[in-house]
Amino acid sequence: MGAFINPFTDWGFKYIFGREESKDVLIEFLNDLLQGERVITDVRYMNNERIPEQMEMRKVIYDIFCETDTGEHIIVEMQNRWQEHFKDRALFYMSQSIVKQAVKGQKWNFKLDAVYGIFFINFLLDTEPTEHFCKDVMLIDKYTGNVFNNKFRQIYIELPRFVKSEEECENFFECWIYNLVNMDKLERISFKDQKAIFGRLEQMVSQANLSKEEREQYETEWKIYNDYFNTIESAEKKAAAEARAEGLKEGRAEGRAEGRAEEKCTIARNMKSQNLALELIAELTGLSIEEVKRL
Repeated sequence: MGAFINPFTDWGFKYIFGREESKDVLIEFLNDLLQGERVITDVRYMNNERIPEQMEMRKVIYDIFCETDTGEHIIVEMQNRWQEHFKDRALFYMSQSIVKQAVKGQKWNFKLDAVYGIFFINFLLDTEPTEHFCKDVMLIDKYTGNVFNNKFRQIYIELPRFVKSEEECENFFECWIYNLVNMDKLERISFKDQKAIFGRLEQMVSQANLSKEEREQYETEWKIYNDYFNTIESAEKKAAAEARAEGLKEGRAEGRAEGRAEEKCTIARNMKSQNLALELIAELTGLSIEEVKRL
């Protein structure tokens, strides 16, 4: 392990973004993500209001649920494990935050607070090549491209697509992603001279500043995280080796088959040169009469 915690373990992710003591970090991150749209000055954590998921999923999905001072409901999640229907899952949980706003027992005009889903994912949502590591999905009009309703927004941060160096980062949002992606390998947190929050982040995520209890919690979670990715890597290597072995086996079989076919053609040519009947050549070699004719 490096000088800083891994932010994509359950404990590390919530330690950075999900505590009252560090909510200034979450606020700064959200403001850099949504720069030019609004300024968030405070958030209220609402994790205890989330619908619980199955326990076997908890070590691969880390979630933070909060409400901003301007009324937006924001779900921030980290997902390490690929899910075939992750888009649908994200849609489902965001929809729950919409439904929960319903007012019962009194007159209601259906006015909703905006719901944002921000998903850090350690896999690719789609396989098509793209230069963008962030997908920002809104409800728009198909024909005009204009925003139809701004109350429902999904932002997917595909971590494997972020390959920029420190010098290539173009805005503070990219600076955040650079630090997060590389945090457990860095010797220092970058961009401290450009934005004070990164200095605060460095102090917070330094393993040297963790208490004994915090270090024990982090090391337990890091082992789970590391074991998971080692398992995935081992499975991928095994699958690749089996594919190579199968390909080699198929190649040898194809080579033998091609050799036998060529042998048949050679024998048939020799027979033709001796003016044997085509029907007899076909019968002896197993070739069709048309194949014998073409030789």
